[in-house]
Amino acid sequence: MSESIVFAQADDGVATVTINEPNTRNALSLSVMNDLIDTFAEVAHRTDVRAVVLSTAGHVFSSGHDLKEVRGAELETQQEIFEACSRLMQLIQHIPQPVIAQVQGVATAAGCQLVATCDLAVAAASAKFATPGVKIGLFCSTPMVALSRAVPAKTAMRMLLTGDFVSSEEALRFGLVSDVVADDELETATLDLARKVASASSATVAIGKAAFYEQRELPVAEAYARMSEVMAHNAVAADAQEGIDAFLTKREPQWRHRE
Repeated sequence: MSESIVFAQADDGVATVTINEPNTRNALSLSVMNDLIDTFAEVAHRTDVRAVVLSTAGHVFSSGHDLKEVRGAELETQQEIFEACSRLMQLIQHIPQPVIAQVQGVATAAGCQLVATCDLAVAAASAKFATPGVKIGLFCSTPMVALSRAVPAKTAMRMLLTGDFVSSEEALRFGLVSDVVADDELETATLDLARKVASASSATVAIGKAAFYEQRELPVAEAYARMSEVMAHNAVAADAQEGIDAFLTKREPQWRHRE
């Protein structure tokens, strides 16, 4: 693990991954993105981690790409930067554990993309979000992929075409974040949500997370056909049978998780 990324494991199945680059406003430099890719790839194989909080150090969640890297770089380097970003965002949604963004300050450009990509996002009341690339001649095309799948089309286009900030309450209304809490309750509220997620069967949650992203890209009839198959296989799994029996016999389930 590099000094840019801090990994902390709790006993309750919740892990915290922190981008520790406050001096750059937690910019997603190529090295930071590669370190995050390595970290999430490792987390994916850990059965003791059932939920992940993605946080950042300092007063800003993330300012997006490191423009000092982008300025003057050759095409090959530019492609490396944006391909790494795309790999990171897809990996976050592909790992079995839900990832919850803990958002303070501002989240702009690829930082906003990171929020839109996470499975859940808890924002401080004072947090703000923007995709301002158009203002500097670099349209937020890769952030657009996550943003346009998280919020209504015209909301995404307005953010992309104007670069204007939206407030945390607007972000909640649009669906960019899942929760908004008082600034001084951000860490506690995010951890409480992560613990709630981690209390469920991680085997079941992994099935559900993968199924969610698969079905939303399918036509309705195909989605129902595929999800019927997924649910049937889920129903015969050990944790599903344990959960059903526990419910019917009025006891607490004893999950096997992803053993």
